[in-house]
Amino acid sequence: MIKVAVCGAYGKMGQEVCAAVEADEMTTLVAKIDIQGDAYRSIEEAKNACDIDVLVDFTQPKSIYENAKFCIKNGIKIVIGTTGLSDDEIEELKKLSSENNTGCLIAPNFSTGAVLMMMFSQMAAKYFDNAEIIELHHNQKKDAPSGTAIKTALMMSEAKETFKKGNCPETETIEGSRGGTSYSDIQIHSVRMPGYIASQEVIFGSSGQIFKIRHDSMDRKCYMGGVLMAVKHVFDKNDFVYGLENILK
Repeated sequence: MIKVAVCGAYGKMGQEVCAAVEADEMTTLVAKIDIQGDAYRSIEEAKNACDIDVLVDFTQPKSIYENAKFCIKNGIKIVIGTTGLSDDEIEELKKLSSENNTGCLIAPNFSTGAVLMMMFSQMAAKYFDNAEIIELHHNQKKDAPSGTAIKTALMMSEAKETFKKGNCPETETIEGSRGGTSYSDIQIHSVRMPGYIASQEVIFGSSGQIFKIRHDSMDRKCYMGGVLMAVKHVFDKNDFVYGLENILK
């Protein structure tokens, strides 16, 4: 059995992860870590009390980097679902993972449908010179743009240097109205609204046509298959992975 701890166990995603870990025949929940309820108050406290193989982190952007460094340096394999890590932080975690021979998997999205959307967008990017991303989440999400949108743009950017071919010079009469500029000049627009869980639309355009790829999450249970896949991967492979698409079979 894979001994799993969940950090952020009493959050909405954390509760779903705990239930999924307890229900799976290959995993067992050995520790809940949170600032509320009957949980351990820190990863260090849980480590001192329990034997942990893999920690799943769904906490906050401000804490994930330090959480991940602690785990890797102390031989705890980690699956990261919290978004907000910078490119430099991801590179540092990759280095630490290798140096400490401790598995680390970072996934901006654990839904197989969302991951396929990202992969299809990467494929389509070869054939279009213009593209933008709209991501829509609930109004309690603290980081913008979403990790999924950032990862999608990064994957698309491998196809070409810019996705603003032919655009005229632009002037924003209201600052930010064109969204944020990401990799290869891909504009990302973030919507925060009660009623949404997580949605993303990638829009490609060329003369005479528009091509859209969209994914909508209506229930957090859709992420659990990917979370368990990630837990089993880092337990078996003990490597560094950025993006669930890299372990889809």
